[in-house]
Order: sequence, then structure tokens, then C-alpha cells
Amino acid sequence: MELDEKKYLYLLLIIPILVVLFLYNLYWKRKKQREFGDIEMVKKLSPEKSTFKSVLKLVIYLLALACLIIALVNPKIGTKSETVKRQGIDIVFAVDVSKSMLCEDIAPSRLEKSKQIVSQVINQLGSDRIGIVAYAGSAFPVLPITTDYGVAKMFIQSMNPGMVSSQGTSLDEAIKLSSTYFEEDSETSKLLILISDGEDHSEGASSAAEEANKAGLKIITIGVGTEKGGPIPLKQNGVVESFQRDFNNEVVVTKLNPKSLEKIAKATKGGYVNGSNTKEVLEYIKNALDNIEKTEFESEQFTDFNSQFQWFLGIAFALLFVDIFLLEKKTKWVKKMNLFNEEKSENPL
Repeated sequence: MELDEKKYLYLLLIIPILVVLFLYNLYWKRKKQREFGDIEMVKKLSPEKSTFKSVLKLVIYLLALACLIIALVNPKIGTKSETVKRQGIDIVFAVDVSKSMLCEDIAPSRLEKSKQIVSQVINQLGSDRIGIVAYAGSAFPVLPITTDYGVAKMFIQSMNPGMVSSQGTSLDEAIKLSSTYFEEDSETSKLLILISDGEDHSEGASSAAEEANKAGLKIITIGVGTEKGGPIPLKQNGVVESFQRDFNNEVVVTKLNPKSLEKIAKATKGGYVNGSNTKEVLEYIKNALDNIEKTEFESEQFTDFNSQFQWFLGIAFALLFVDIFLLEKKTKWVKKMNLFNEEKSENPL
């Protein structure tokens, strides 16, 4: 069962509060009756008054209130499963999370810009499967191939330099790890979208790209940053305290290196695009996807969740409707049951 609006469950706390108020009200009435006179004499003044009916009306009100709250929560229950066939390609996003991506030469920063680009690309996908890799000095698997775009975007937003222990930028490690996401014998088209500032601190990115090309993998590279570059801010609680410095205590200036990214893309007959303008990147990716052959994935089982709020709403209104006809006077069959010992025997033993 799924709950749409779990926050409304806190409203159920009203129910015990109402019960306490009701019990206090009963106590207060009894106290006042004792002050007025003898309890038995007071009862004879209103012989048709039923304590049971008062309790029953409260129970009905509380049940109706509980049903209304559950209706607000909107519970959903899986009622059926169906086989769905999808057509698309497999895409892996490899995002550079090295410290140089914290540079703010492109607003709000290279890393945040990368996250925006990936999220926007995911938004325009149809039935494609996607995976996510993070990399710096080494590569780290973030999300395996999936069709759950919501989860993918959640993981994208959580990416940061702390995910990878070794710093630097190793493009070859990113390509090698991303290649393992794809099934070797699969006929599904494979695409790697690699996002970086291009400052590669390793060797072998070109050879890794050539190996990927042999495996049928196409790579599109997106360069994020400016060729003029900028310093790497070191922040504490969102406030810049200093800038990254090298061994000579000089402020490190990091620059976009598009040539290394273009070389990787060329090795797989892919393409390179500058990530400064998100709209241009999206158009470029869309055109690239339109020219890639789509294949049919294996059938997958999906469960449809149907809203059940209408049942609880109906029960709540039915209970309130019953309450209209429920007077606080005693009824004959309830009177005979004497549930609350309201009538004492005239001939006690």
C-alpha cells in the first residue's frame, strides 16, 4: 500500500484529545449533578437520557473523522499488473565530481550546472534506460541501469566531491566503469554522456574511448566551465573562506579543456558540446537521440496503484448520516440491555 500525503496522518492525534475532552465533560457533568442534588433524583428528572447513546455518537464522530483523515492521506493499493514493452536505448551519465567542478566560472558552479543539464536531459527522455557514474581520480557506480527517472534525479542532486576519495580527474576510469553498465551481447544502442571540465590528470582516455567504440558504445561529451577558468572556492556553511592552493601556496586556477573531451567523442563517432547554454545542450542531445536506433526492451511487470480515498470518504459520510437519526434518548432494546447499569433493580438481593 502507498500513501500519497503521509503528513495528514498527524491529524489522527486529534482523536485521543477528543476522547479525553469527552471523558472530562462526563466527569464535570457528574460533579455538577452531585452539587445540584442526589444523583438518582437527578436521573429521574431526565429518565430518557442515555449515556450509551452519548458514547455511541462520540464513537461515530471519531470513526467519521478518522475516515476523513485517511481519505486526505489517499491510500493506494496495487490492484493489477500488466506487461509493458518499451523502445529506447541505454544511456549512462558519467558526471565529474572532482574539486575543480566546484569552480564558479559558470553559474552557479560547474557541478551544479552539470546536475541541471543531466536532470533536464532526463526530463526529455521517453522510454530509455539510464545509469549514473560519478568520477574524479577514480570512478564510482552511483545508480545501475534503470527506468526510474525520479530516483535517478534524486541521486543526481546528491552528488558531491566527497563521493570519491581520490581527487583529480580520470576520464579513462569513467569510460571503463560506464562500459560495464551495458550488456555485452545486447543489441540495444549504447550511449555514454560524459560531463566534465576536461582537466584529465590521467593517461589513456583516448585508448579507453577506442575500446568503448569497439564495444559499440557512442560517447557524447559535455564541457562545463570556461577556458579563462577560475579559482576553486573552499566553503564553510556556504561561505567562501579561502581558495584551493597548490604546493607553492599559489591559488589554483582551473580551466575548461575542450580538446581532451573532443578527442574522446571523436574516437567513438560521437560529439562534443559546450555546456554553458543548457538549451543548446538539450537540443544537441535530442538531435543525437533521434538519430540513434531504438530497440525493444524485454517485457517488464508494472503495478498500477489505484486511489482508495473514495471508500473512506463514503464511510465517513455514511456514519455522519446515521448520526442524524441517532437521538440521545434511550431505545427500548438498549434500555433492556442496561449496558451502563443505568437502571438498578427495584428488588436487590
